[in-house]
Amino acid sequence: MSERPNDPGMTSGDPLAPEPAAPRQDSGLPGYEPDRPEPAAPRHDSGLPGYEPDRPSAGPSPAGYTSPAPPGAFGAPSHAAQSVVATGQYQLAGWWSRVGATLIDGLIISVGALLIMAIFGSVFSVGFFASEETGIAALVFGLLLSVVAIAIVALLYAPLMMDRTNGKTLGRMAMGIRVVRANGQPMTFGWAMLREVAVKALLFGVAGSLTVGLANLADILWPLWDDENRALHDFLVDTRTVRD
Repeated sequence: MSERPNDPGMTSGDPLAPEPAAPRQDSGLPGYEPDRPEPAAPRHDSGLPGYEPDRPSAGPSPAGYTSPAPPGAFGAPSHAAQSVVATGQYQLAGWWSRVGATLIDGLIISVGALLIMAIFGSVFSVGFFASEETGIAALVFGLLLSVVAIAIVALLYAPLMMDRTNGKTLGRMAMGIRVVRANGQPMTFGWAMLREVAVKALLFGVAGSLTVGLANLADILWPLWDDENRALHDFLVDTRTVRD
């Protein structure tokens, strides 16, 4: 019996029917089943496959920084000092409160000066027990020493108090005011010495003697028309007098 594989009368499953053609791929091999294509690896601007960039931060960083830019990287200072008055941290003290504090401090220094003179005078007056000439010489010497002591106490009174209380003296405490530095730094002993002794006492003392007191008067009255109630000495040391 002859075989007719192409006989149209044969049905599927007939042992004499030809096998169905296997799927062919680009390789040309029958039965080849390629793997499913995997998604392409993420690519970065660098062009390297598989590169996984870090997760983005809360906000974009300027100038291409992948981490927060360091302070001052773009020319801006990391911290800009601002006036304590401009930031609203303090309220400026009035002219009368400054005058009242000055008068109270002056009264305290005067009382202290009288006590020092009384102590020195009583101590050195013992020379009168020896003789009148010795007593007079001792008393004059004692008065000179008391003047030196008074000058030292008067010059150190404000700086020491301001250093301990951050800008206050007994007179300023009574008036509810204090002296502050415009940059917000604490009032140190050195800065108080610069303000109270070098500028107010020495500089304006010499200027006042040369101008028959006009320099001192201008320094006292200047807060009346200055927009930040500054005296002339405040301009030199960059300080303000504020309410406590």
